[in-house]
Amino acid sequence: MKIKASLRRLILSNFKLDVLLAISQAINENLTNDELFHKFEVLLRNDLNIGKVVVFSYNNIKWECVLESGYKVNSATIGNLETEMLKYREITNIISVNHPVLDVFDVIIPVFHKDNIIAYVLIGDIEEEREGVSPTIKHLHFIQTLANLIIVAVENKRLNQNNLRQEAMKKEIELASKMQAMLIPSSASLPENKEIVVAAYYHPHSGIGGDYYDVIKLGETEYGFCIADVSGKGISAALLMSNFQANVRALFSSKISLKLMVTRLNYTVMNNANGEKFITLFIAKYNAATHTLEYINAGHNPPVLYKASAKSIGFLTLGCTGIGMLDSIPGIIEGIITVEKNDKLLCFTDGLVETENEQGEEFGDDNVTACVLKDQSISEMVADLKIQLDAFKGSNAYIDDISILGMEFF
Repeated sequence: MKIKASLRRLILSNFKLDVLLAISQAINENLTNDELFHKFEVLLRNDLNIGKVVVFSYNNIKWECVLESGYKVNSATIGNLETEMLKYREITNIISVNHPVLDVFDVIIPVFHKDNIIAYVLIGDIEEEREGVSPTIKHLHFIQTLANLIIVAVENKRLNQNNLRQEAMKKEIELASKMQAMLIPSSASLPENKEIVVAAYYHPHSGIGGDYYDVIKLGETEYGFCIADVSGKGISAALLMSNFQANVRALFSSKISLKLMVTRLNYTVMNNANGEKFITLFIAKYNAATHTLEYINAGHNPPVLYKASAKSIGFLTLGCTGIGMLDSIPGIIEGIITVEKNDKLLCFTDGLVETENEQGEEFGDDNVTACVLKDQSISEMVADLKIQLDAFKGSNAYIDDISILGMEFF
């Protein structure tokens, strides 16, 4: 009898080793999740005589039933079951549990990935009155080992796929960022001559942004420039802004009036964004021969105009509602001013004034105007603003795209 018992144990041990090897090979062969769980089901039901097997898995969003054999789970009970299952953090014999699912099983096995429970295996016998040791109890630790092997492999596969998707997305965003940067004028391309000097700063919030500025030579002594900000952040804002930039470039000329240009841009944005996003815009033309500046402020942060002779500031507010807010802009007011030698104009997006420090305070308009009132060149002013902003925010991260466009007139 002892020899027969030893032989049975040897046969069972060899069987378990063969099973573990087969499961390991299946994982290495990258079988699908359904195929792995099917193997798990066959082993428990056919080879180990387990009557009922149900596996609940957490997919990083919600709990779902990934295997049910010998028992049909009512999907309506899963939400309530989650609260009950999470009480168990170790293998537990289920006794007198008043629950429509748990009370028909014998044992609940939690499966961990690191310190987090990622699955529960419920097992039980159909033949409650069978003689001898229940296979549920007899093979419990082997079942736990199999469950851990398969479910952790499935979780690692999910995490790996997520990592691959995130890496692919990261590369796409990097490429999009490089392409978008090509749409923003480089510092070297900005005008710097006896008529006008332009300086700028651009910082997208997350590699790609919804801010845009541009400076375009329209004629011998005429310049066009604009600064714009799409509502929201991320890829959708960046795509809309890229389309907007292309339309600005196509329309901007010395012949088209700013009113007509804003009207056409509004029509284009409404068609492209379907009213889901809008763009604030400051757009202007400067004639260096007449020293005349024409502008329209379409819902944008008012640019600050520094008058050198009076050492005072003003704000350019005339214009209309934002681009893409309404099907038709009800009224557009065009501002016309005369600038003098050494006057400066500072344009910016709301990311500048809304940057917060560690106490939750915003950088605000006062810090901007204080910087404008300093006796410094436009290039020094933009650089000074950047230094002050970095010091102000401290360890806080930037929460929005930031663009600054400044010009000095001669």
